[in-house]
Amino acid sequence: MNLFQLFKASLLEPKKQAAVRILTIGKILRYVFAFVLFMTIISFIQLATGLDDVTNGVEGLLQYIEEIEWLLYPFALIFLFVTTTIYHFVKISLFAFVALALLNVKKRRGEYRHVWRTSALSVTLPTLISFAASFFTSNLWITAATSLLTIMYLYLAIGYYPKMPPAKKKNA
Repeated sequence: MNLFQLFKASLLEPKKQAAVRILTIGKILRYVFAFVLFMTIISFIQLATGLDDVTNGVEGLLQYIEEIEWLLYPFALIFLFVTTTIYHFVKISLFAFVALALLNVKKRRGEYRHVWRTSALSVTLPTLISFAASFFTSNLWITAATSLLTIMYLYLAIGYYPKMPPAKKKNA
């Protein structure tokens, strides 16, 4: 699967989200880093265009930023990419732990590495919704709703994991 196919599967196809458990981790990591890079570029553009609006009220700050602009933007981009990457990986890892619990509840077979890959795709649409909503409002309910949406995606995807074999009875 290429990156576009992974992106398409992450939006609407829980069966394919479950199927990525057999892909190599390198393919999933490439997808996650490409997604983070996309979000970082959009955030950086918002930062760069919004910085002028913030500094218009403070004359000294505007002059200072114009003097160090050549230094500010590269470091801001790197810092934004690193923090977004860390945040996204922690979020995927936490949802993978939730998915492990869902595996046990639904009596499905899988390991943490499998559900991590599935979680990496399951967080895509909720992250995009949360990211788009952050341009308009900052609300705790949006975060809660997107987290529930991620858990719903994981629940649907885990339904396509193989079932656990029946437990063997001990003979006395």
